[in-house]
Amino acid sequence: MFAGVGGKGRKIYIVTDPGDDDMVNPKPGTLRHAVIQPEPLWIIFAHHMVIRLNQELIMTSNKTIDARGQQVHISFGASLMLQFINNVIIHGLHIHDIKAGNGGLIRDSISHYGYRSRSDGDGISIFGPTNIWIDHVSMSNCDDGLIDAVQASTAITISNCHFTSHNDVMLFGASDSYSEDSSLQITLAFNHFGQGLIQRMPRARWGFVHAVNNDYTHWLMYAIGGSQNPTILSQGNLFIAPPNPNAKEVTKRDYAPECVWKNWVWRPQGYLMMNGAFFVEFGDPKHKFMTGPDMIHPGQDQM
Repeated sequence: MFAGVGGKGRKIYIVTDPGDDDMVNPKPGTLRHAVIQPEPLWIIFAHHMVIRLNQELIMTSNKTIDARGQQVHISFGASLMLQFINNVIIHGLHIHDIKAGNGGLIRDSISHYGYRSRSDGDGISIFGPTNIWIDHVSMSNCDDGLIDAVQASTAITISNCHFTSHNDVMLFGASDSYSEDSSLQITLAFNHFGQGLIQRMPRARWGFVHAVNNDYTHWLMYAIGGSQNPTILSQGNLFIAPPNPNAKEVTKRDYAPECVWKNWVWRPQGYLMMNGAFFVEFGDPKHKFMTGPDMIHPGQDQM
């Protein structure tokens, strides 16, 4: 569903310094300095580095963060924040052991800084933007979620990522009362949901989630859940249930009786279920899902 280009064809910014010492006047050569620049940028890294963010990293639009060729870890500090921006690509980062930020004065653009309250400790917080692509990112062990997308975020693609060692993996839509999240459209494609995961891969509210050709090899409670009438299309996914006989079901419906959730639309197609896994499908079998060139097409009935 992502329809942007990030910083393609634009100026290259090379991050040379892993430091993050000044939130208001970030040092040139740091990642924080790169992401607040007003122009489109393709951001790369001069060498392997571990970046410990002292406060959440607030990005601006039209950026590509590209860690290919280097081992770049965002870890043991605060998170990435994508708030009301557009056209961003994040590729190749290792994001883990993220902590809640204390809040304070943080620059969010060249022309503005302001006070931010305490951050949640998500690995990546997506708050109201459009056209975001997260690709080939590995994530684990954050204080809150690994990726949360809320406030009517849309045209989000999360692909080729590796998720491990976490409880609440992904939350799409933060509140049962926020109906504006009906515009939420998120694609999960070619991801590996691996060891040490418990639930929410994702947990969705309101909008549309397309999960296609993902490898769900581990969960302890459930894989895909939701409330408040989300539409979920699961295509070409592999589901391997845990040994626990009470956790074989892929799906979970929250805060609604069967007479309500049976009218939601959750449909699996072309799946492979192993070790007793099963997907409870419901909703109109003739429901017309969105189609178009931006939709990722599933492969065969195996990963």
